[in-house]
Amino acid sequence: RLIPADYSLGNAYPNPFNPVTNITFALPEDGRVSLSIYNLQGREVSTLISGYMDAGYHSVVWNADSHSSGVYFVKMVAGNYVNTQKLMLVK
Repeated sequence: RLIPADYSLGNAYPNPFNPVTNITFALPEDGRVSLSIYNLQGREVSTLISGYMDAGYHSVVWNADSHSSGVYFVKMVAGNYVNTQKLMLVK
């Protein structure tokens, strides 16, 4: 199986989205991963992943049906890697 060389948070697709988007990410080694969604005020509104995962390429779906239109941020933390990406929910 393919093991990526580096941590990465891929571009969400589709984005803008309504109400479902796919978020891809890559882990070069096994370890703890957290993938959370924040609103513009910086409040966490959804936890997509929190726990131990195997190295490799992964994808998770966020269904934002219960959230209002606007800008959100997906934040990935794995080891020393931290990355944030902007998401646009348009209803």
